[in-house]
Amino acid sequence: MRTAGRYNQPAQSHRAEGMSEDESPLQFPCTFPIKAMGRSGCNLDMVVVEIVRRHAPDLTEGAVHSRESARGNYVSVTVVVNATSRAQLDAIYQDLVECETVIMAL
Repeated sequence: MRTAGRYNQPAQSHRAEGMSEDESPLQFPCTFPIKAMGRSGCNLDMVVVEIVRRHAPDLTEGAVHSRESARGNYVSVTVVVNATSRAQLDAIYQDLVECETVIMAL
């Protein structure tokens, strides 16, 4: 099962049901970290950056950080974006969870 979130919840839109952008706890624009996890050795950092750049083309190289798991089997990639809207974040998360290389997006 594809997951999005820390508690293995089924992948779904990041937007809370019934919550409009005006009711969002986030105030846009804002700096927002996006994390994706996958297996090591699959160039996950490049895959995630390509996906995020589709929606946030102003992404800078310093905004991307990777970290391997203790045993080296998995890697996490964190990308800090300047989010302009809830719709933008929803689109990024949707593309990440649809990507076969990404195991989990947080």
